[in-house]
Amino acid sequence: MLFLARNICAGFPSVYICNASSSLSVIVAGMNDFSAEQENPCLPCGICCSNFRVSFYHGEIEGMPSGWVPGNLVEKLTESRACMKGTSQKNPRCIALEGTPGVRTACTIYERRPSPCREFVAWDEDGVPNGRCQKLRAAYGLPLLPLLRYG
Repeated sequence: MLFLARNICAGFPSVYICNASSSLSVIVAGMNDFSAEQENPCLPCGICCSNFRVSFYHGEIEGMPSGWVPGNLVEKLTESRACMKGTSQKNPRCIALEGTPGVRTACTIYERRPSPCREFVAWDEDGVPNGRCQKLRAAYGLPLLPLLRYG
């Protein structure tokens, strides 16, 4: 699902195109002077990757007919469920997360990440910030995400 957002807030480009994979792309000519953090607030964050268990159907693991998630980064939960290593513990942190949450992070398997990571979005389809994301950002002292306003 794609949606267009305009006039987000000071310091951010004025037009984004967002999709369900949590990626944001600037589509305004002449806006290439902004840093990656301004284009995608998830890049300096990564807090979701260090607070939730990332569990998914085992068919997503490489070696399965349609699998893509690296098997060496996954642990078995049940006969049909797996999770990213490091996320099924008291203080979760995904093994694929690189960097310091809240400062600068990167997913080392971004193109091969499991479905829960692809589906966790910073903004809901109506432009309202994801409530779980907002709570985590507040707890870490990061600025809250603005409401996206449409054209």
